[in-house]
Amino acid sequence: MEMKLDAFNKLLLESVGVGLLIATYPELEVIFWNHRVLEWFPAFEDGAGALSERLKGLDETALHAALDSGKSYQTALEAKVKRRTHQLSVTATRTNFSDSSWIIVELHNNTKVRQLESMIASYSKIVEQQNRSLRKEKERAEKLLLNIMPETVYKELKTFGVTTPQRFDEASILMLDFVGFTKLSVEHDPATIVTELNDIFTAFDRIAEQQGCERIKTMGDAYVAVSGLPEPSTDHAQSIARLALMCVRYLNRRNATHNIQWNCRIGLAPGPVVGSVIGIQKYVYDIFGPGINLAARLEALAGPMSILLSEEMYERLRAYFHIEGKGEMEVRGFGPKQIYQLLGADDLSVDFEPPTTLG
Repeated sequence: MEMKLDAFNKLLLESVGVGLLIATYPELEVIFWNHRVLEWFPAFEDGAGALSERLKGLDETALHAALDSGKSYQTALEAKVKRRTHQLSVTATRTNFSDSSWIIVELHNNTKVRQLESMIASYSKIVEQQNRSLRKEKERAEKLLLNIMPETVYKELKTFGVTTPQRFDEASILMLDFVGFTKLSVEHDPATIVTELNDIFTAFDRIAEQQGCERIKTMGDAYVAVSGLPEPSTDHAQSIARLALMCVRYLNRRNATHNIQWNCRIGLAPGPVVGSVIGIQKYVYDIFGPGINLAARLEALAGPMSILLSEEMYERLRAYFHIEGKGEMEVRGFGPKQIYQLLGADDLSVDFEPPTTLG
């Protein structure tokens, strides 16, 4: 019966799915190993030996320190068999039996687990890269939409998918274009004209932002900006007037150092206007109404580097700016109107002398 029990125990040790070693302690002489150990460490075919000689990479000092303190010793080893490398986790436990000390060493093959972890890490890295790309594309899309519509309108569109057209009675509109743009585009390289126009409009955008105004759109050489929408502003007329004066000042300074001379003309008018997003697949935020039409008519009447106002705009600005009356003129679509020219302001340095003739 005892022989059968010994045979059963040996069969059990051989059939388990982990590597098992038994060694004396503290000598660390191996006295038993199963077939799993032999698969990973063929050196055991030569017979018994010191544990550290058979398991390369085992730290005997750390092993003794852990076992002497009553703890288990754990580490990780690699076993290279032919062209394959196995990742093994090692756990050594001390036990006493018949006045002798032994250690039982378990070796678990974690190769598939490590491969799975590596695959998960690689997949996570790919997902993170895709998420970064998506975030960048989202930021680009948001930046593009914010470039063509006010932020509050963009937030409404983002939240609800649609925007509600709004009427703005208290708003001011600036319409600007350049004198002789067609001639400039013929006389100079198209790439040069586009580059310079882009630089100028970028500068106008910065000035508009500083003055609390919103650029609505550009159409060729035309530049349209507003103040007082979509966020209400009590001083919208003053803001748009300052924008106009600073745009002219910027062009005068630029013309002093550049070969191509850019001369603008500007019309300013108050609301009402209606603002709304137009389009489904291609979004455009635009404004409509008599305010934008009047600004366009005044701009067409203005001379080079001249800023013209309607009478309604004059009433809003006369207490803060230097303005000159230009008499009554026929404004297409509006009939006879008193026209005024914006000259400057005491608290705003304007480095130019406005012309006295109208276009």
